[in-house]
Amino acid sequence: MPAERFAATVGQAFASFNPENGEVLGSYPVSSPADVAAAVRRAREAQKAWADVGFDERRRVLISWRASLIKRRAELEELVHAENGKPRADATIEVIVAAQHIDWAAKNARKVLGPRRVPSGPFMVNQSARLEYRPLGVVGILGPWDFPVFGPVGTAAYALMGGNAVVLKHSEYTPKIGEWLAASFGRVAGDERLFQTVTGADETGAALCRSGVDKVSFTGSVPTARKVLAACAETLTPVLVDAGASDAMVVDEDADLAAAADAAVWGAMSNAGQVCISVERAYVHERVYDAFVAEVVARTASLKAGAGQPIGPITMPEQVEVVREQIADALERGGRALVGGLDGIGERYIQPTILVDVPEDALVVRAETFGPVLVIAKVSDMEEALDKTNATGFGLGGAVFAGARGVELARRMRSGMTSVNSVVAYAGVPALPYGGVGASGFGRIHGPDGLREWTAAKAITRQRFPSPVRTTTFTRRPLDNRVLAALARLLYGRG
Repeated sequence: MPAERFAATVGQAFASFNPENGEVLGSYPVSSPADVAAAVRRAREAQKAWADVGFDERRRVLISWRASLIKRRAELEELVHAENGKPRADATIEVIVAAQHIDWAAKNARKVLGPRRVPSGPFMVNQSARLEYRPLGVVGILGPWDFPVFGPVGTAAYALMGGNAVVLKHSEYTPKIGEWLAASFGRVAGDERLFQTVTGADETGAALCRSGVDKVSFTGSVPTARKVLAACAETLTPVLVDAGASDAMVVDEDADLAAAADAAVWGAMSNAGQVCISVERAYVHERVYDAFVAEVVARTASLKAGAGQPIGPITMPEQVEVVREQIADALERGGRALVGGLDGIGERYIQPTILVDVPEDALVVRAETFGPVLVIAKVSDMEEALDKTNATGFGLGGAVFAGARGVELARRMRSGMTSVNSVVAYAGVPALPYGGVGASGFGRIHGPDGLREWTAAKAITRQRFPSPVRTTTFTRRPLDNRVLAALARLLYGRG
């Protein structure tokens, strides 16, 4: 498996590899701008009829899609294990959570997006007011390789239920999974144009941004997010950005330390730390710091990365050097590796690493690591913990382990999502929005906000009877203004 950056260009093919052993899983063309434009054109041809069938039929199709994913779960899980590298047990969880989100979108779209009456207000009593959410048209998805099923499904299911068609450019590391998802939807929908894929890397992604899609959903790093935003700006195409993070856990003195340590280890090491909402930093109250560190070290020491182990390979080969650089920088600045470290970095696997005594300006603290590394720091109180948590430009997810002050601390954490006495629980609740603040992005997937994200609000008024007070006409009289002023004083003049 080559460690260099993606090199294929239009007119060439690229291979998809098994990150565990380098086996070639398939060969895919680099889709050209013309290829992408053709896919978008086909999607637009199919979208109008899809929007017109209404919520009930779209619900039926998505429920069938959900059932298909569960019935073929073993096949999809094996593909995720082969192309992404994550252990099969983790692939099982990903597929089931994706199915849960499809189910929620299917069953709640009418309630969230359907037409409804809204109050007209005292000055417009002669008007009936109606609000509905119309599909945007065609949504482009730039999908992530870290959660290659849950990631694109978290946009696609909600966009499709809103009446849109989707074109997915999945990561160049997981193109086969993208094709599997699109084909599985096409079978139950009876129209393969509604969910299509194009394949390639940056060049193809840029073409999708410029293709005339009505909105783009991007999940990936901050540098790539900037490129996506620049490309979409050329056509004023709106973008949802789910970008990087350096998520933190804070542990108060009254926390359940065993539960906190277990969650910190899983939150940092699962999927080899290749999760945008991984726990990368832990700030622990000084009164329980030593006990917490001992608990984390004991739990981590038994974890191994390797074939058949709980921690899988690094999916993107160049990420190995990123992790190596960050660990080396931390050690050079006085940090210590209690578990793992530079000696634990191999060609395809990185052993779990626990770092302490790392200064706050180290790369491993300030940047996204995306590897199985956890930095633990001692703080005097939760004020210091939150100050340090909120000091980076990121703000995606976070976790709080505390007794009395859990929710209070969660509210004060600068993040789009926070779990109290658990990690990443919010991602498994379909009714909650998912997204960050600051450099971690903007826009929301999942939940009611995730349904509305792929629609445009449409306001409609209908006059029920002529207003006795003339307002929107040049025949307005002085009497009309006096009546309006008197009503304004009566309704709004007190306080």
